[in-house]
Amino acid sequence: MKMLRLLFALGLILLPATGWAIDLPTITLGVENAATPNEVSMAVQILLVLTILSVAPAILLMTTAFVRVVVVLSFIRQAMGTQQMPPNQVIVGLSLFLTFFIMAPVYSVVNERAVQPYLSGEIDQAQALTEAVNPVRDFMYSQTREKDLALLVDIAGNDRPDTIDDVPTTTLIPAFMLSELNRAFQIGFMVYVPFLVIDMVVASVLMSMGMMMLPPPIISLPFKLLLFVLVDGWGLVVGSLVKSFS
Repeated sequence: MKMLRLLFALGLILLPATGWAIDLPTITLGVENAATPNEVSMAVQILLVLTILSVAPAILLMTTAFVRVVVVLSFIRQAMGTQQMPPNQVIVGLSLFLTFFIMAPVYSVVNERAVQPYLSGEIDQAQALTEAVNPVRDFMYSQTREKDLALLVDIAGNDRPDTIDDVPTTTLIPAFMLSELNRAFQIGFMVYVPFLVIDMVVASVLMSMGMMMLPPPIISLPFKLLLFVLVDGWGLVVGSLVKSFS
């Protein structure tokens, strides 16, 4: 066995000298001076693409249903008092897939109006960007409260818009996020109430029995889990979240 390994290593060393060398691909990176305006434009486009990719998670948070979903699911876990169950990875993962499910109609319109025409060469990059942003703006506008939008317009010092086209995207996005946080906390309050009632009932029973040193959450946790399972809590919450965007 040692002899075979030695012969194999020797063969690898002598392989280039036998004329049977294998050409392997290589990758080279370099920075050179741009000779034409087209090269400068291409470099700027690459820089912009890299910048967009670096802020893609923030764009996903700011322009989709992710904020409302993840906040409500976090409220549920806190209301039940299960500490880290479900784990953060499960909460975030479920929120992401629910976000993709909710945003599927919007992204379908983006694909039909912007991505496919651009890939087929029917429109240029500027037109593709405009066609891609418009459906997302329509979604955000439909979920934004007038009060929040008026607040951001007033802070920005802009004139009162007559149509959605008059609202800048930089104003619409924070107004949309404020509305999402407001609705998420309203739903979180409604989720908290049943569990709070159970905690109060258990605490009252323990005090009437003179068991003041026993923490109520230890006794109420199994009852809250039982209630949540019996009423199909996850199904109700997910269904309500999805329907709240319709």
